[in-house]
Amino acid sequence: MIKIVTVEQMQAIEQAADEGGLSYDEMMQNAGRGLAEVIKQFMDSQNVEQRVAFLIGKGNNGGDGLVAARLLKEETDVQVGCYLLEPRAEDDAIFTATRDAGVFLADAVNDQRYRILRTLVENADILVDAVLGTGTQLPLNDEVAKFLKQAAGALRTEPVYDPMLTWPTDVSMSVAPKTLVIAADCPSGLDCDTGEIAPEAIPADLTVTFAAAKRGHMLFPGAASVGDLVIVDIGISPRLEPLANVELEMLTGRAVREMLPRRSRDGHKGSFGTVGVIAGSVNYTGAAALAGEAAYRAGAGLVRMAVPTSIYPILAGQLREAVWLMLPHEMGVIRSSAVEVFRKEAGEMDALLIGPGLGREDETAQFISDLLLGSEKAARKPRGRIGFSAQADPSGAATNQESAFTLPQKLVIDADGLNLLAEMEKWHESLPQQTVLTPHPGEMARLTGLDRDDVLADRLGLAKTKAAEWGATVVLKGAFTVVASPDGRVAVAPYATDALATAGTGDVLAGIIVGLMSQGADAFEAAAAATYLHGSAGEMAELILGPRSVLASDVLTYITDAFSNL
Repeated sequence: MIKIVTVEQMQAIEQAADEGGLSYDEMMQNAGRGLAEVIKQFMDSQNVEQRVAFLIGKGNNGGDGLVAARLLKEETDVQVGCYLLEPRAEDDAIFTATRDAGVFLADAVNDQRYRILRTLVENADILVDAVLGTGTQLPLNDEVAKFLKQAAGALRTEPVYDPMLTWPTDVSMSVAPKTLVIAADCPSGLDCDTGEIAPEAIPADLTVTFAAAKRGHMLFPGAASVGDLVIVDIGISPRLEPLANVELEMLTGRAVREMLPRRSRDGHKGSFGTVGVIAGSVNYTGAAALAGEAAYRAGAGLVRMAVPTSIYPILAGQLREAVWLMLPHEMGVIRSSAVEVFRKEAGEMDALLIGPGLGREDETAQFISDLLLGSEKAARKPRGRIGFSAQADPSGAATNQESAFTLPQKLVIDADGLNLLAEMEKWHESLPQQTVLTPHPGEMARLTGLDRDDVLADRLGLAKTKAAEWGATVVLKGAFTVVASPDGRVAVAPYATDALATAGTGDVLAGIIVGLMSQGADAFEAAAAATYLHGSAGEMAELILGPRSVLASDVLTYITDAFSNL
């Protein structure tokens, strides 16, 4: 997986690399080389001549840009121009090498009305933002803010036809496409710790960052200006201690492939586990169907759907592969007495999902309470022994007539299951160790007693803290979903798409998680892999249907492609 670092951590990593023999100058050369290679790859894919303009700042970020500009000039036939926020000293080796390579150079000091800047940017097919790096502090000073405003004002945001396009002097009679903006390390004006961003920042289509992703790349509002994120190697060993010790990571396809349970070609349905799904009510039949099918699509051998009897006829035709356990109901919602029916079947389940579409009626709340915490007559159980269990008198004879009962030790709680959980006292004390909780920010607010804004303010930190406190893997959903394990591991999915912002997509995610758990994946690996696959399927659906038109069932359809692409 790819490490996600704070600004302070990145500075410590670079210092340790320098002390270990990889100089700062070498890291800058490698960063510039990586940036240039990404630009060349894009130009090759377009198969047309490109004009590349660089905005160059005063510091190391500007140095990365100068290296990339020189390499493009030396290794390609493209026209390259650099506009400097301020002149660089004659003894600046990186600047003089760029000048000597024949790169067109201009600077703000000698362009008081920004005419050269505007001409350069207006005619650029690719604009590279190398003004400010990861150490940016807000607000921006007036000089930088004005500079970025002028560049943004000249940027082509839509295709135009202009017979007087110049670079800066030759004439081109053609249609000029929208300018592609590439940010070096981060869009200038992004706080790479908090995700705050200056109003003058130029939104990037693509951000090329170095050695590791930065937290601000995936924290809004700034994340909206990052575009696609590419991480390039600058020579720092992944075994370097300050880098290796970073706990926060971004999920990758390669890492997720290793998390998936292995499957044998001579396996049978029993080899791949039995999933139990307690879900559904008269108002929310679709949630149960989506979750059950998702568990099958994730590879579960058998799915047993425990639903109110009244909705069985509706669901049976939608999910033909399922085995059904019909629970007592009252007006279409699960009754508390359903515990006695369910506990007789629970022993055959390898993993259990509770919650999609349950509703929050009193009878269902009592059912969940009895299922997780036991009836009022039942003694409190140690961690991992949930529900009804035999009680013994001093002679050793069982005094509780109920037979011993333990829920599957792999448990996923989602949707209304979480809302009902939040109403119970000390609920986390009775969860199995292999439990996954899948709250969206509103559900997380109810579980923690915090305001929703407080949840959103520190999703990374809150998920990690609560996973340790609750002893459960927490999947805090949203753009760049966070997956946190009780042992301190934290992973972030590289997806932020509003195509997933529709009813039912959470039910699909929960079903994938429990399906992977039934096949042997542990809680964290199942949650992390499912989150990645779910996001990948959402992006595929968005590509075909557009973000406005994606349904949860569409995401479910593309799950198979997401698995195939790993």
